Amino acid sequence: MRIKPLATPVAVEPPRSGEDAAECVACNTPDDAYIWFSERWRVRAMDRPTGLPMVLILECRSHLDLGDLPNLLAAELGVMTVRLERAVRSLDGVARVHVNRWGDGSAHLHMWFLARPYGQLQLRGTFLSLWDDILPTIPEHQWRENLAMVAAWLAEFGGEANAEPPHIQWESPGTFSTSPTAESQTTAAASASVGGPTAGTTSVAGEGVPAPAGPWGTQTEESNADSSAGMFPVKPAAGSPEAEPADGDDHSPSADDSHDASNTPNGPKVPRQAAGETSSRV
Repeated sequence: MRIKPLATPVAVEPPRSGEDAAECVACNTPDDAYIWFSERWRVRAMDRPTGLPMVLILECRSHLDLGDLPNLLAAELGVMTVRLERAVRSLDGVARVHVNRWGDGSAHLHMWFLARPYGQLQLRGTFLSLWDDILPTIPEHQWRENLAMVAAWLAEFGGEANAEPPHIQWESPGTFSTSPTAESQTTAAASASVGGPTAGTTSVAGEGVPAPAGPWGTQTEESNADSSAGMFPVKPAAGSPEAEPADGDDHSPSADDSHDASNTPNGPKVPRQAAGETSSRV
């Protein structure tokens, strides 16, 4: 390993990028490319995630270098530096924030903020910017979440945040795996294995099939034996003990009842006893 020899100094240094404001990239970039912007300052990020948790650049809107700042912008630069350092340091997994200004590449003032991961002591010092190109790239969703948090932190003190957190990718099944036919067959098989048809079902071809429900509830085997229709209960026949009203019933026919039994809405009433005829009931 040998140390690279120094080149001969040049007589006149070449112009930096953006010496002319008309050709300055920072001046011609719209606010949509920045994660946060205000009346006099803007903060932008890299185009894609890098090896460090966060790398940001603070720029002033005016086409000025560091030594050209007026007192107002110079004072605000100190406030913005502290504010942005706190925002980056508030992220999870960040131990320190390196603030650098080189100024050899671009004439427009820009300050670098590089977050050093917590516990990575090997990354301490001036070579953190070189480690950023060597370390594995952090996940993009984490990178976008960090950008949104920093932008929201700065927006609490003014300006406008222009970074959104990653959207949740909701996934739902297109079809249902449960089959109604298979479920009904499984239920019928379970009922047959326990003890045949359950209460309230009629036996049809040896299988437990629920009986149709009529106006008075589910039809049972007893109602099937009494009713030929199988849907309505049978009314007691005239003259039967069930059809005769009990003694003292308010609805029992009397000798003074002159209504025609055939015209009653509830059907024919029980015939009245003839004069001198005794009742067979005790």
